[in-house]
Amino acid sequence: MRVVSLVPSLTEAVAVTLPGTLVGATDWCSHPADLDVTRIGGTKNPDTDRVLALAPDLVIANEEENRAPDLDALRAAGTEVLVTEVRTVPQAFRELDRVLTACGAPTRPRWLDEAEAAWAAPPQPASRTTAVVAVWRRPWMVLGRDTFAGDVLARLGVDHLYAAHPDRYPRVPLDELRAARPDLVVLPDEPYRFTADDGPEAFPGLPCALVGGRHLTWYGPSLAEAPRVLAKALRAAHR
Repeated sequence: MRVVSLVPSLTEAVAVTLPGTLVGATDWCSHPADLDVTRIGGTKNPDTDRVLALAPDLVIANEEENRAPDLDALRAAGTEVLVTEVRTVPQAFRELDRVLTACGAPTRPRWLDEAEAAWAAPPQPASRTTAVVAVWRRPWMVLGRDTFAGDVLARLGVDHLYAAHPDRYPRVPLDELRAARPDLVVLPDEPYRFTADDGPEAFPGLPCALVGGRHLTWYGPSLAEAPRVLAKALRAAHR
């Protein structure tokens, strides 16, 4: 198989499970660190001509991360495109199984079994907490309805306050976020790179959890350690 991945987390999943299968990936595909394939642009603006020049048997994509016109252009040129939809943890396991099978995996990889076991009984806090989960600033954007990251946090005892918002990633003024009075503010390092010096200062008096975006938003091998790593970061914010 010759596979091109347009999704960073799927890139890692395929590279770890089927070494040598990937021939192309986006500029944002940062794992594994030693990945050596042709880079074909970003998730939102892939160079479709470069993808086609690689003559892939399959292109793997995601309905949220990739644009329909790009995927349509690949299909129109005769390339098979598999599009995933991942909005919950159980759905991530099903879609990963589907992708790896389509890429030629003869058996289910051990890391996927380990990840599913880790999420069968994730760490739980003494009590549930409410949170605002920022994904961008200038303007401020937060998690809204029906997101994978929101489901991840809910399974760790964190209910984000905009889960019922009509938008999946609503823009919310900072004053409104503060007025919502969450127990916690969650600040991942992607897509916006929040740091100890960039983000917490906007929420004086509120505990802020700085978390890795790979553990919060990626569905791949990182799922196996995500419950433990995220739970630790959430606990640390309350100290």
